[in-house]
Amino acid sequence: MSPLPFGVMSDVIAFLMEIDKLKQVERRTKIIGKDRQENSAEHSWHFAVAAMSLAPFAPAEVNMSRVVQMALLHDIVEIDVGDVLVYDLAAREAVAQKEALAAERLFGLLPEPQRGDFLALWQEYEAGVSEDARFASSLDRILPILQNLHNEGQSWRENNISLEQVLTRNARAGESWPELWQHVVSHLYLAQEKGWLR
Repeated sequence: MSPLPFGVMSDVIAFLMEIDKLKQVERRTKIIGKDRQENSAEHSWHFAVAAMSLAPFAPAEVNMSRVVQMALLHDIVEIDVGDVLVYDLAAREAVAQKEALAAERLFGLLPEPQRGDFLALWQEYEAGVSEDARFASSLDRILPILQNLHNEGQSWRENNISLEQVLTRNARAGESWPELWQHVVSHLYLAQEKGWLR
């Protein structure tokens, strides 16, 4: 279907219609209490609301407005490359260049300055060099753990994930947010005792 004309807003409308495809990208985690995979758009929304809700507990130097923006943009590249299991390190490495190209294509649909601003924010998140990006990445890692803890380890059990994998792969979350991570770790050990993690 050809893009509909919306005057000076045409490129933005075309971008918005393109990112609607994120609703079709299924993740490994099912929504709590249901037999349906969460999609990446739902995850991004949940991540953004989690950031807003947990803002009173975040370090003072974190700019939560930027974290929310990162949450909303971070997985848009999955429109082109799909979702890759965070514990599949080889697949994560293999997809990195494809994600960068997807970011260029998708954000390239926008006019400047949004094109450059959105791309720079996505790249900052991916690089994890700022306090905001590290905090956002930590929350992005912790949220699926919380979902698994409330869903009897559904995606862990389905993908044969071990406690060691979860602790190792998400260790940086503990560095960025030790107050929350200590609670998460105690629940992870209980999850292993219940057989949700090997």
